[in-house]
Amino acid sequence: MRGDSIVVEPHHRSAAEGILKLVGPSIRSSDSRYVITISGESGSGKSEMATALAELLEEEGLACAILQQDDYFVYPPRSNDRARRNDISWVGPQEVHLDLINRHLRAFLDGVDRVVKPLVIYDTDNIESETLDFGGARVAVAEGTYTSLLERINTRVFIDRNYLDTRKHRERRIRDQAELDPFIDDVLAIEHGIISQHKDRADIIIHSDYSVTAA
Repeated sequence: MRGDSIVVEPHHRSAAEGILKLVGPSIRSSDSRYVITISGESGSGKSEMATALAELLEEEGLACAILQQDDYFVYPPRSNDRARRNDISWVGPQEVHLDLINRHLRAFLDGVDRVVKPLVIYDTDNIESETLDFGGARVAVAEGTYTSLLERINTRVFIDRNYLDTRKHRERRIRDQAELDPFIDDVLAIEHGIISQHKDRADIIIHSDYSVTAA
């Protein structure tokens, strides 16, 4: 998403090193492309973790493509916020074109070199499009709240931090003051009820202290 702020800190890189320690042997020994998802609640550090992991992979000569769930929302951010306020039952996986992410990941695994994907422009509340060039990428990382639900995934990573744990992070990366009003706490509580159940799908858990273990 254009307009997002991603700051990789030492604890993100440390956790990414833990992930790579667990999945690296499988990636290196495979002749096929490899897909990792990183899921968790809002503000848990999914984008930062994906970026840190991609940097580590590229340092090993393993090119990596990142797909951000934020680009696949049905509505751009402010429009989605209005839809939620009109009907809070809109909150959930139905907000996202998960089918399109699945299609793009299948294309990646099938050896396709590029796809045309949505691109959210935060400042103008629009959704445009861009070409994502997989090129020589060996790994694709799909990050987002509901990415545990995606198909044909080699490794699922879950960040086990809830919306109360992540409030300071959300305050630091705030994009709009409305994101911290009481209504958003209601949204995050609903998301928590949904996303916390996805922990059981994970192959790797990043704990609240950023330690990493196999599930």
